[in-house]
Amino acid sequence: MSKAKSAITLVAFMWFAYFLNYCDRQAVFSMFPSLKTDLHMSDKELGLVGALFLWIYAFGCPISGYLGDRFSKRLLVVLSLVVWSVITIGTGLVASGAMLLAMRAAMGVSESLYMSSAVALTASAYPATRRSRAVSMLMTGQIAGTVVGSWFGGWMADRGHWRGAFFALGAVGVLYALPYFAFLRRVEEPQPDKVATTAGITLTALIRSRTFLLLCLVFPVFVFGIWLLYGWLPAFLHDKFALNQADAAFNATVYLQTATFIGVISGGMIADALYHRIKSARFWLMVAGLALSAPCIHALGNSDTLLVTRIAATGFGLFSGLFIANIFPAAFDVVSSDARATAVGVLNFFGAIMSGFATLFGGMWKQSLGIDKLLSITALAYIAAGFAVIIGIKAVFPRDLAHNSNPS
Repeated sequence: MSKAKSAITLVAFMWFAYFLNYCDRQAVFSMFPSLKTDLHMSDKELGLVGALFLWIYAFGCPISGYLGDRFSKRLLVVLSLVVWSVITIGTGLVASGAMLLAMRAAMGVSESLYMSSAVALTASAYPATRRSRAVSMLMTGQIAGTVVGSWFGGWMADRGHWRGAFFALGAVGVLYALPYFAFLRRVEEPQPDKVATTAGITLTALIRSRTFLLLCLVFPVFVFGIWLLYGWLPAFLHDKFALNQADAAFNATVYLQTATFIGVISGGMIADALYHRIKSARFWLMVAGLALSAPCIHALGNSDTLLVTRIAATGFGLFSGLFIANIFPAAFDVVSSDARATAVGVLNFFGAIMSGFATLFGGMWKQSLGIDKLLSITALAYIAAGFAVIIGIKAVFPRDLAHNSNPS
């Protein structure tokens, strides 16, 4: 198999695993009305379903990133797939809200092993001039998994079989691990530099990159909005427009995620095309994504009709895709290739911590402040984050790009 064909096949295998990753984590959010009834859970406890997963996931990400830079990324992604799939099956057996929270915490540990190594392994298979496209293709697995997982979870819950949804999704993951491992065994993986990837040296290198530190501040702002929508938009539409769980999940995901797919692919292609002429192209596309997403996320929470809500979701998905496609490739522009998995892990740590608060605040303030006002506040934060990235492009990016000794 040629190197180019092998790289494409790698993305395909990684994509389906990432697709299952999001199916398994997202299905639960479209089941909230059923879980509230069957497991006698409050809105705050439902908010903790997302928050606890994300907080545990957050603390696992830097550790998994370090492990990915020091040991085999291939083994880590397969191990993660098997463990989270078994936990997904176990989620179908829970008998109380406390048991559900425990399973979500375990899910956070198991899924944290995947992301850092998956992104780094994918990026390493492509040169810098094609990296955004490769990573953006992998990111579309998140989009498809969110749609399918949410719809399937809601569809099964409407039929009184929400437990069966977890059994089915987990079984697919366990079965997929066999061909996944068989393929990855044949993939060449760069051998880690045991000296360069010691924890102290790697983290010191990341801290020295002021641009990377800026991304660690901006990324949590962005994902706060994403997870507020992932966690509470199905229930928000269910209550606001009197939809059943399947229809609410469909409207909360299909328009947003289909547009995100287009935005992610476009964002990756545009970034790679501009990278030849403007080294900061990935950062400027992130600015555009934040600025254009802001009015859309405000409209999502404050529209009076389902049609306008769909239009706002489509706009948000399209523009947010510009950010999603470029956040990790942008980080790779200013950190060494020896620290890529750790960089992804650290970014995910900060992002997941804030994401957990998004789902928790949605549950805590659903009846008082309201999801609509939370989305409006998030829109203002997006604008501020966009200005911060512009300042970073001018003030610190040139120096960090010049100091990155291994951008290939």
